[in-house]
Amino acid sequence: MNDPAPQVIKMYAAREEIYPRETSGRYARLRWLCLWLTQLAFYCTPWMQWNGRQALLFDLAARKFYIFGLVLWPQDFIYLAALLIICAYLLFLATAVAGRVWCGFACPQTVYTEIFLWIERKIEGKRSARMALDRQPMSAAKFGKKSAKHLAWGAVALWTGFTFVGYFTPIKLLGNEVLTLSFGPWEWFWVVFYSLATYGNAGWLREQVCKYMCPYARFQSSMFDRDTLIITYDGERGEPRAPLNKRDVVNGGSCIDCSLCVQVCPTGIDIRKGLQYECIGCAACVDACNGVMDKIGQPRGLIRYSTERALLMHYTPTEIRQRTLRPRVKIYAGILALIVAAVGIALWLRTPLKLDVIRDRGAMGREVEEGMIENVYRLQIMNTTEQAHTYRIRVGGLPTLSQVTPEEVRVEGTETKAYPIRLRTEHGAGQPGSNKIEIELTAVDQPSLHVKEHAVFFVPR
Repeated sequence: MNDPAPQVIKMYAAREEIYPRETSGRYARLRWLCLWLTQLAFYCTPWMQWNGRQALLFDLAARKFYIFGLVLWPQDFIYLAALLIICAYLLFLATAVAGRVWCGFACPQTVYTEIFLWIERKIEGKRSARMALDRQPMSAAKFGKKSAKHLAWGAVALWTGFTFVGYFTPIKLLGNEVLTLSFGPWEWFWVVFYSLATYGNAGWLREQVCKYMCPYARFQSSMFDRDTLIITYDGERGEPRAPLNKRDVVNGGSCIDCSLCVQVCPTGIDIRKGLQYECIGCAACVDACNGVMDKIGQPRGLIRYSTERALLMHYTPTEIRQRTLRPRVKIYAGILALIVAAVGIALWLRTPLKLDVIRDRGAMGREVEEGMIENVYRLQIMNTTEQAHTYRIRVGGLPTLSQVTPEEVRVEGTETKAYPIRLRTEHGAGQPGSNKIEIELTAVDQPSLHVKEHAVFFVPR
């Protein structure tokens, strides 16, 4: 008896090319609205001016972050960390309420894939034309279309990389460097790196980023529950599927098995198989199915935004909305409100003046003329506002403590200045050893702008 042929198990399946079909409808318009809003904000914000400088600039070289009227320094990094926490909780809240709505409408991967697909359609044609073009052998016409598409993709990617770097280097300076070919090595690196990332992710990888590279797709289910809005197929209404010309014969459901919901899906899944981690919630299948339902005279909503519980219990849209404010959503919203309030209060109470007092350790304390004891300090003054201020220095803590150096110092806007001062007191005014003193800095033109720091005055034995 002959041995059976060995069974071959493939550990890797080659990628099947996906050709998303163009669709129209309410959610397609909403996606394009989000695309325009996000890209106008991304491309235009670096060119906005505020007080004579770039409105939003993360100047890493100068270690200053300009956010419109706010100037943050490395000491203020806590505010940037709080901003990231707020964004994370916004994502959690949106996911708990409406599933992967961020992925489907505003994620950069989705947005740039949509832009690149639009370019592809304009140059190579509709879905069937693109599929036919890829099957054809290389020719002058095919080479011309492919070259034009990739050149257009490259132009968008380069402009995106240039704009991205413009958030970290003043974009007008960056533009002048482009014109004079005087780019620095790090600027070259990041422009090329971000351009290649945009070109590769949106032009070539596309759905593979969402399926295999994005961690959000893997842990999103932990934020879902049975009342989370997701893209759903109403199997009770749609099954059994049957072509339009056979529906009456087999008593078929509303689904005519046209497969348009699969053809328009950017990740190539069949939503009729139930919720899948590849689904990014873009609702392209909803628009496609609603269009088919309109043509065959059936009510819309065979594929729609709904919840698992709503499908099971046949909830109305009003009942679905009523279950939105459930405990999980209230907890996310409550934590988010507390964080936003705390950050807002902290920014409101933040003093845009910082002072560090560093005592000269080379001389613990020395006797000078007339039996006076002198200590030397360096004031590290940080003016985080964009206006220059003159500050008056006041000292206290010992009965006869006085300044030898001038009591006023001027610091320009967004400048850090080291200012040495000498303090003296009479011998015997303090206890031998360390004595606590305080140094106060007050803006002459704005008395509410002041800061106080403690230091130590050393009296020799």
